[in-house]
Formats: sequence, structure tokens, C-alpha cells
Amino acid sequence: MNFIALKMLVGDRAKYFGIIIGLTFACLLITQQSAIFAGIMSRSYSFLTDVGLPDIWVVDPQVQYIEDIKPLQDTKVLQIRGVQGVQWAVPMFKGSLQARLANGTFQTCVVIGLDDETLIGGPPVMVEGQLSDLRRSDGVIVDINGAMGKLAKPLPNGRRAPLKVGDTMELNDHRAFVVGLCRITQTFQANPVIYTTYSRATTFAPPQRKLMSFVAAKAAPGQDLGQLCRRISNVSRL
Repeated sequence: MNFIALKMLVGDRAKYFGIIIGLTFACLLITQQSAIFAGIMSRSYSFLTDVGLPDIWVVDPQVQYIEDIKPLQDTKVLQIRGVQGVQWAVPMFKGSLQARLANGTFQTCVVIGLDDETLIGGPPVMVEGQLSDLRRSDGVIVDINGAMGKLAKPLPNGRRAPLKVGDTMELNDHRAFVVGLCRITQTFQANPVIYTTYSRATTFAPPQRKLMSFVAAKAAPGQDLGQLCRRISNVSRL
């Protein structure tokens, strides 16, 4: 029976090679579409994977996904620091702001504000400069893809010059001085990402009563994360 089945499969060589080519192309499409789906999904949470130190992200209970930011009061970070089992907690800002470039054009950017003292949540890889340079006056760090792409300066010959350390831009009518370039995981919307300190980011952002986007917290050694999250929720009354 096996011999007859084999003869039926390869007896007609044209049909046999057609089946092989069809199966190969189908496997290629399945692999390609799976890779595209995995790539899109990884971009949706790239911000969390780039910030690897916190164990817990404290947000408003109505937040549905990472880009659905509902600001918190600044006092929440103090409440969370007082919860038993929390080793440290720092404020973070994440928002979209319009950057005005040197040639007068505007570009929407994602601005991330890091804790002024610890700079926790900074970019995973620095290409040029150091994370501590953010403490310089008006200092910002720009991701390399944005600096070479949407934030690049157009030249008279039609080409574009990448944004580099030492260049300036405006964020909400505030001067921003580029002190470094970094490499991050590509975001879902592919907008340029700009890092600065928390206090400077809240200055760049339009004034409103609540500005803090997240509280990034680290659990003390040996703490159960589920129980700690419940204590944080009860104490902060989010």
C-alpha cells in the first residue's frame, strides 16, 4: 500500500512539483504573517520592555492599554512609597508634544520624563552621550531613528541632515538642547521619542491639574507581587 501511495504521489512529476511549490509558498505566507503580527504586538508594549527595573506599574484603573494615559496626582508616588514591601517608587511622565525644529516645521514626538534624582526608566542603549547629561540645562536625549528620520533637518540640496548632539528644538515654546542619542525598541506609532527629566517634561507639557503618567515601583526582596499590588491599590485608593 505504501508503494502504491508513493507512486500516486510522484507518478505525475508536474503535479508533484506543483504540490511541493504550493506547500512551500503556503508555509512562507504563514511564517511571514506570524512574524508581522509578532512584530506589531511587540511594538505595542516596547516602552515596558525598555524600562526593565520596575516590578509594578501603577496607573489609573480606567487605563486600558499603555498609550491610554490618564494622569495621576503627584501625591500618589508618596503614598506608594509608604506601602509595606515597596523598595522604591518614582514618578514618570509620558505624553505626546509638538516639537518645533530649527527650520520652523513641527513634528509630534513622544516625551518621556524620568525621575530627576535616579533617572530610572532611561533608554536601554546610549549611542552618544550619557544618561546623566539629562541634568544639564534644557537637556534632552533623542532616539537615533527619530534623529535620522522625522527630526532630520532638510538641506537646500533636498537631502536631510540627521539631528545631532548640540542641536536645539522647541517643545511647547520651551528650548530643548540635544545632549545625547539613544537606541530604543521601535514604537507602535513610530513617532520620535525624546527623554528628559520629570520636572522638565512637566514644564514642556501644557499646564493641567494632573501630569504624572505612571508610578514605577520596585518590590522589596521576597515580596509577593500580587499581594503587594493589592496593598498599593488599597492604600492609594486609585
